[in-house]
Amino acid sequence: MQIARGLISLRERCGLTQSQVAERAGVSKATVSRYEMWQDRARIRWATVKAIADACDASASERDALVRVARTQTDGWWVGNSAVPEWMDPLVSFEHEAEYEHLCANTVIPGLLQTREYALAIHQAREVRSPNDVIEQMVDARIQRQGILRREPPLHLWAVLDEAVIRRTVGNSAVMAQQLDHLYEMAQSPTVEIQILPFKAGAHAAGAGDFVILGRNDERSPLNSMAVVYIEMRRRGLYLDEAEDVSGYKLTFDYLRSQAADTSASLRLLAKVRQELSHD
Repeated sequence: MQIARGLISLRERCGLTQSQVAERAGVSKATVSRYEMWQDRARIRWATVKAIADACDASASERDALVRVARTQTDGWWVGNSAVPEWMDPLVSFEHEAEYEHLCANTVIPGLLQTREYALAIHQAREVRSPNDVIEQMVDARIQRQGILRREPPLHLWAVLDEAVIRRTVGNSAVMAQQLDHLYEMAQSPTVEIQILPFKAGAHAAGAGDFVILGRNDERSPLNSMAVVYIEMRRRGLYLDEAEDVSGYKLTFDYLRSQAADTSASLRLLAKVRQELSHD
């Protein structure tokens, strides 16, 4: 998506047609057209991205930004990893490029905040027909995905969790206790914000739907700007990048943040639920 948007922006800025760009870059018009259609990401080659960008008189920083994204499509740990389903591949790629991730969770702890035991219990419940070794590979991939929270600079994560998420026992009490302790610990990180949406808040802006907003903003180069909404469904993911959709979900997230308990109150509620679990 970034590559397609970037190449279209460059071509339109210099007033060239796809045919003219193709002639300058030494590629076919069909290739230029394909690279401007972000859905066909499987056949992206960084050298071709570089050639098209140069043909559009891109600056060195603009060209290098697009080439870096193109290289990610072949060098990322998730590429070719059978434990990462094809429909989830774009999400992991977006996370790799994003500066921030804002999410709303109404059912379970989000993957980036799960312990291994909690993730295992989730996958065992969802993948009832999968062999144990396949499930273990899925869990390994989920834990590896969490590395973006420890990279330099780390992804900034802001999560609004419905109270039901921290009260639903996944696995068993011991697994859940460990998970709540992990949430409490993660909330101490300067790049992780966790707010709990208490039951007493009543109906809220997100309804019953989970969603993720990923983005980055680089004022030095519009080609580095990105925003996308991800909605996970059963064995598929929906990606929304139209400005109207993204702005609508951003507004919804702002409402959720205002309806949820602040971070200090959220930590107190988290500790209270953890204590209740110990007593049970």
